[in-house]
Amino acid sequence: MPVDRDHVLRTAAALLTRKATATMDEVARAAGISRATLHRHFAGRDALVRALESLGIAECEAALDTARIEEGPAADAVHRLVRAIEPSAGLLAFLYTENQLFEGEEQNAGWARIDDRVAALFRRGQAAGEFRIDLTPAWLTEALYGLLASGAWAVAEGRVAPKDFTHMIVELLLGGARRTGAQHTDASRREES
Repeated sequence: MPVDRDHVLRTAAALLTRKATATMDEVARAAGISRATLHRHFAGRDALVRALESLGIAECEAALDTARIEEGPAADAVHRLVRAIEPSAGLLAFLYTENQLFEGEEQNAGWARIDDRVAALFRRGQAAGEFRIDLTPAWLTEALYGLLASGAWAVAEGRVAPKDFTHMIVELLLGGARRTGAQHTDASRREES
């Protein structure tokens, strides 16, 4: 009987999102397959995590496309992006903690593509006067990732209602990123000195 690789990956993602230390035996049980079958598809935990990384990148890129982040006011695009990425937030939260994915020469170029697109959204918002210019697009991008991961963990642990996920993240991020009159004046003073 053929193994549905997508089912195994999504089951592993769901389990590892709830329990990042789950063993390969636990992943196999959750997917309804033997450990030997799991091992035939993924030689070990690292191979499984790399496959989950590819899934996460694909889902992020699909969310970026769905959110149409190049259209309309940047703040609205951020809201659409968080809403579009919400179904994948748990997987992304797990991947966010997997340091080996973000270190060394084996780093997947997909993360850089995603970073570039999200940073461009924040840069566009800054150019339009929507977002503060004293916070770099790179920092706003990292802040978004951190809030997505924290929100996913809070929902998974039952500390936050799933229906509040998008609102909480967007309001906290944009509440700090929006440019106000006072910030505009302060930024102008810094530019003059």
